[in-house]
Amino acid sequence: MNFASDNSWGAHPAVLAALARANEGAVMGYGGDPVTARAEAVIREALEAPDAVVRFVATGTAANALVCAQMAPSFGRIYCHEDAHIETSECGAPEFYAHGAKLVTLPGTEGKLSPETLADALRAGAGAGLNGGLGAMVSITNATEWGTVYSPGEVAALAGIAHEAGLPLHMDGARFANAVVSAGCSAAEMTWRAGADALCLGGTKNGAMAAEAVVFFDPARADGFDYRRKQAGHVFSKQRFLAAQMLALIERGLWLDLATTANAHARALAEAVTRGGGRLLAPVQSNAVFAEIPAETHRRARAAGALYHLWTDAPADGLDPVPVRLVAAWDMPEAMVARMAGLLAG
Repeated sequence: MNFASDNSWGAHPAVLAALARANEGAVMGYGGDPVTARAEAVIREALEAPDAVVRFVATGTAANALVCAQMAPSFGRIYCHEDAHIETSECGAPEFYAHGAKLVTLPGTEGKLSPETLADALRAGAGAGLNGGLGAMVSITNATEWGTVYSPGEVAALAGIAHEAGLPLHMDGARFANAVVSAGCSAAEMTWRAGADALCLGGTKNGAMAAEAVVFFDPARADGFDYRRKQAGHVFSKQRFLAAQMLALIERGLWLDLATTANAHARALAEAVTRGGGRLLAPVQSNAVFAEIPAETHRRARAAGALYHLWTDAPADGLDPVPVRLVAAWDMPEAMVARMAGLLAG
């Protein structure tokens, strides 16, 4: 029973079948193939953004780091939540690829930046002058590192503040599909219509083997990005194998179906937590559950073989309740989810 991460689970059969089809015959390399062209077009269609520039990389870290480098000069300031993946989990890649750009981390409950916090930070940064560096961009995560979801209205509020300060808004969408189905909106409403300038559209956590898409809604912002991606080693000679994964997920709406399933699993776990005397630490709006559970429940779940992370990676010895993070995946067997729910509910 592995609830440690959606990274722990597999690739969808449709993705594997698409890879097998892409393996037939010979095509031009480095993205000059029809699979890549079709995948880029399908993503533009899904986002209702016909002019967007779409490019593929293999990891979320690469996607985020390269977008940060594209939008922020080496003397730039990148504003993000203090728990943002680019701050906590990317080994300094955004700063490295941006040749020294500074992450400015901001607080916010349940993984979200508030408009007030962002506005105050941008005003303070603008007043720092030459010594403080230049404001360069704002980065948000949707769904957030706490499993919560920014609504299109919340994205628009943050984008408006960023744009007023002359900064673009980047959205880390490693779990973008989960956010879209949770909010009940379209991908366009969640992104460019709300003011997002760039999106890292995740596939790996949602049925792909290893594939992410970088999207620039204004083509001018992608100027030179192909060289940057090549320099970083993410222009694959057999690029069709990345593109085929995203094509299989996006073309017929599979990405949203898989996210819907994962979100439903998380809701079932959350309901069990509360029935068992636990407490949710954040609203369960995507496929992650952050909660405090009784120590006895934790011991029972561990004894039954359940795998999950403590939050935030602190030893559970002597803790009661125990803070945990449970992440649901699209391909978790229903029986396994039900068994874990039974353990949580007592």
